[in-house]
Amino acid sequence: MSRFKLLLAGTASLTFSSAAMADIVVVDAYALSSGQMARSGAAFMVLQNTGAEEDRLIDVLSSAAKMVALHTHVQSDDGVMSMREVEQGIVVPAKGRAELARGGDHVMFMGLTAPFEEGATIEATLVFEVAGEVPVELPVRSIRPEDHGTANKMDGAATGH
Repeated sequence: MSRFKLLLAGTASLTFSSAAMADIVVVDAYALSSGQMARSGAAFMVLQNTGAEEDRLIDVLSSAAKMVALHTHVQSDDGVMSMREVEQGIVVPAKGRAELARGGDHVMFMGLTAPFEEGATIEATLVFEVAGEVPVELPVRSIRPEDHGTANKMDGAATGH
């Protein structure tokens, strides 16, 4: 964990309140299934902030991998897409939402302790600056051919999953 995230997590843990925890609602959280030899996995979700104060997802904790980080995809000047860690966290605007979706911001699990198998559930804890620790269960889904090209629609809150 970077010093910045460690400092933010420590500060957040000192200022948590149960009222603040109710300000973040996690919708349509899931992890993608991985092959038996996979060393990494990813999770996606919609974070809704019902509060009047901006919040920031600063870390994710899970025993499902040796390391868990917030990542995003960025395109270089030559058009090549690559993943980068989001060290400053992911902002969830007041009365707004942040989408962690395929091809964009997401949770990256590196050094999996076991494959992400369809039908399983991955336990994780989202750490926010204001709302504190929010436990989340990530049902494991596979990528189906019909999902290709509709990933962002599937990741939205409107699906009800």
